[in-house]
Amino acid sequence: MKTEKTSKNAAYTGLFAAVAASSCCIPPVIALIAGVGGGASALSWMEPFRPYLIGLAIVAIGYAWYNYLNPKNADDCGCEVDAKPKWFQTKGFLIGITLFAALAIAFPHYASIFYPDNKKEVVVVSQSDIQTVNFDVKGMTCASCEEHVKHAVNELEGIVNVNASYEKANAEVKFDNTKTSKEDIIKAIDATGYKVINKENK
Repeated sequence: MKTEKTSKNAAYTGLFAAVAASSCCIPPVIALIAGVGGGASALSWMEPFRPYLIGLAIVAIGYAWYNYLNPKNADDCGCEVDAKPKWFQTKGFLIGITLFAALAIAFPHYASIFYPDNKKEVVVVSQSDIQTVNFDVKGMTCASCEEHVKHAVNELEGIVNVNASYEKANAEVKFDNTKTSKEDIIKAIDATGYKVINKENK
């Protein structure tokens, strides 16, 4: 009975850890779908813990599989018994938990599919109106964060190109300064929950 409970707890712990491992990347997508941006970076503080959470998920789910593959059915007297496994001990349940955990852990790598392409075609009247500015952005931790920033900036008029990088902690924006301004771009980025801490003309 104790083994059953431990196996169940291990499976749920693994699932929770897998979701928590990508919790810094999931809010931006939810914010986009919900049409709100301010809370997108709320869980970015969890990014440094991601490797540990992934490790915990693998160990916990591995332990649940170990218990499934090495069943120990015994009653109080130590005699082996044939008992129908509980639903959380079934192969289907463990496969479901394992697949869901794998999808949660890999979420940052495919999060971009949730962001529709909102880039507009910009007609450039004069090259002298085109300006490129590098914005230092605080709070981005994964590819999902980059996509959220790019999506928000592309909502503005006159944006020629946006490149965001969480590794470099910046967003490079090329835009027509007769149609939008640096201040508008800063507001768009800040509205996502990430913060512009510096800007530099190129």
